[in-house]
Amino acid sequence: MGKTIAEKILSEKSGKDAYAGDIVIAKVDRIALQDGTAPLAIKQVEKLGLEVKAAKITHFFVDHAAPSPRKELSNDQKLIKEFAEKVGAEFNKPGEGIIHQLMVERYVNPGDLIVGADSHTCTYGALGAFATGMGSTDIAIAMALGKNWFRVPESFKIVVEGEFQKGVFAKDLILWIIGELGVDGATYKALEFHGETIDKLDMDSRLTIANMAIECGAKAGLFKSDEVTKKFLMERGRGDKFREIKPDEDAEYEKEMYFDVSDLTPIVAKPHQVDNIARIDEVEGVKVDQVFVGTCTNGRLSDLEVVARILKGRKVHKDVRLLVGPASREVYMKALERGYIQEIIKAGGVILPPGCGPCVGIHLGILADGEVCLSTQNRNFKGRMGNPNAEIYLSSPATAAASAIEGKIADPRKYL
Repeated sequence: MGKTIAEKILSEKSGKDAYAGDIVIAKVDRIALQDGTAPLAIKQVEKLGLEVKAAKITHFFVDHAAPSPRKELSNDQKLIKEFAEKVGAEFNKPGEGIIHQLMVERYVNPGDLIVGADSHTCTYGALGAFATGMGSTDIAIAMALGKNWFRVPESFKIVVEGEFQKGVFAKDLILWIIGELGVDGATYKALEFHGETIDKLDMDSRLTIANMAIECGAKAGLFKSDEVTKKFLMERGRGDKFREIKPDEDAEYEKEMYFDVSDLTPIVAKPHQVDNIARIDEVEGVKVDQVFVGTCTNGRLSDLEVVARILKGRKVHKDVRLLVGPASREVYMKALERGYIQEIIKAGGVILPPGCGPCVGIHLGILADGEVCLSTQNRNFKGRMGNPNAEIYLSSPATAAASAIEGKIADPRKYL
């Protein structure tokens, strides 16, 4: 019987002929932790008296509160730095960027098995890696042993065909898919993305889609590796790490779903659930107080490019705060070199340091009572951006830029 991508990777890493439903103990290739959850994992290591044997593959990142807005978070970051230095793990200080962007820029390769103390670790599936978030105790065990147990997930085959309209992007597609599945419609499943539309997507778009697999409950979001993957790796000096990762022709899936993007319009997720989606014409005109472009979902170079292109020669609405956060120092530098940052600033936008920014409601853009934010992040739960008395809508960067100009949710197609 053929295997899915998830079954292949977990079989290889466990040394067992594994299929959906099996429990395996598998060796991990990388372990990633951020400042929001790393202290919990560190305390578990110390509480259990564990020796960190996997330090060389363990990476700590400070991105959720970068720079820190409170002494308590500063103390947590100090704890992480001192622990990383003590055990010999990598530590990334504030300003380097978001954990998930840095991991794909530097470390992730096809066929890898990666665990992270963050639910959006599934982002790395864009490169053909099986990557998933875990709780702090599980991550503590992974740091100690370099391996962990996994239940091999059943897989959904998501097939996407057709050509995107101008002004419609990968973010619109994944919001549509989540809307169809529901927030718990793929709990502990692996989503495999296929079809001619998927094959044509650049890496930034694939990362956006894989990033949001968790928003319908999925354990992982997986793409086969191909020429797009190889080009991405070669640009980062990892061309020798390319390998073909794809499912077998006779792989068995629990469910198959088909989507045609030919008539897809820009999509917006309304408060307070990611699957509460609407076409742009259904929400057009909703007043916004803040627009945020960034995060591990849409803070990459191509995202900043489309925002700069729409804003060029225009101004942010007088009643709107436009906040833009590059996902990494590399993205920030390239956006500067290409003039994207300058266009955003000239239009009236504010550039945030590389990091998560206001996404988790710690700092750099907390909403006031009754305010509305249109954001390119991955979650719009009540209180997510620091105030339960505010509302969050989700969209693509293009929709966000158009809305920043008009002061209300707007269709980006008129600007492109």
